[in-house]
Amino acid sequence: MDSTANRPTALTTLERIPVVQTSQLRKVYRTGFWLNQKIESLKNCSLSVYQGETFGLLGPNGAGKTTLLKLLLGIIRPTSGRGWLLGKPLGDLAVKQQIGYLPENAYFYDFLTGWEFLQLAGGLFQIPGSVQRQVIPRLLELVGLSQSAARNKQLRQYSKGMLQRIGMAQALINDPEVVFLDEPMSGLDPLGRYQIREIILSLKAQGKTIFFNSHILSDVEKICDRVAILAQGELICTGSLDELLGTAYTYRVRGRGGNLEILKRWVKQLSLEDNCWYGKLQGEPQEFLASLRLMDAQLIAMTLTRSSLEEFFMEELQQRGMTLSG
Repeated sequence: MDSTANRPTALTTLERIPVVQTSQLRKVYRTGFWLNQKIESLKNCSLSVYQGETFGLLGPNGAGKTTLLKLLLGIIRPTSGRGWLLGKPLGDLAVKQQIGYLPENAYFYDFLTGWEFLQLAGGLFQIPGSVQRQVIPRLLELVGLSQSAARNKQLRQYSKGMLQRIGMAQALINDPEVVFLDEPMSGLDPLGRYQIREIILSLKAQGKTIFFNSHILSDVEKICDRVAILAQGELICTGSLDELLGTAYTYRVRGRGGNLEILKRWVKQLSLEDNCWYGKLQGEPQEFLASLRLMDAQLIAMTLTRSSLEEFFMEELQQRGMTLSG
C-alpha cells in the first residue's frame, strides 16, 4: 500500500484567484454622419485583477479608462476580444448582483434624502426592508453621513464631497464582492479626496476587490496593490509599485555655488532656485562629494529617494511619444 496516498499536501504559495480578466479586448466606435469614421478607444487590452486587490487604472483624460470600465460592467459590448468577471463572461446578468459601481458623473434623484436614496438602491437589489434597516445605518456611518442633518437632507443640498460619499454607499448596498469606481476623487477638494481615500482603505481592510480609474497619481500610490497605465487606448504596463518603480533608489541633492557645466555631469534635471541648485545625482556619491571641492561647490542636503509614480508615468508616456491629451 502506498504510504503517501493519504498524506496531506501543503500549498507552498497562496492561489491567486482572478476576479477580472480580459484577453485582447478591443472597442471601436463609429462616428460621423454616415458612421463611416472609426475611433479605436481600446486596443487589444489583456489584464487580470485578483481577489482582494486594490487595482488602479491610470491614464490621461481620453485614454480609454472609462471605456474599459463600461466593457467590464457590460454597459457596452466589445468589438473583439473576451473578458470574464467573477468567472462569468462579461455582461452576465447574475454577476451584477455581486458588484458595486460608482460612475464618474453619477445622477442622483435631487429630492430624495440620503436615507431614501439608499432605500431605493436597496430595493433595486431586492434587499428586504428588515435588512435595509440594518445595512443603511452602517453604510451611512462608513461614509460619514450618519448624522440626522446629513441623512435626512435632500441630495440637491449635498456638496460634491457628500454626493461622492452617498454614491459610494449605494455602490456597497448589496455587499458586493467587487467594487468599480470611476474617477472617485475627481473634482474633490483635499478634504473630500482624503475622505474617499479612507473609505477605499476601509474596504481594502475588509478584503473587497476594488477596481478604480484615476488620473490623481498621488492617491493611487497610497492605496493600490497594483496599477496599470493606459494611454491612447493602449495598455502600457501593469504591476505592483515595486515592480514598476523598482527597488533602486537615487539621491536628490541640493547645494550652492560651483561650476554649473561640471555639475551637469553629475546632477540630472539640474535646476536653480533662490541661489541653490537641485537635481538627481548620477554616479557614485563618494566621487561626487570629492569633486565638490574642486568645483568650489557646497552641498546643503543629500536625500535617498525612489522615483514617484508620477515621474514613472511621465517617463513612460514620453518614451512612447504620447501626450497628456490622450
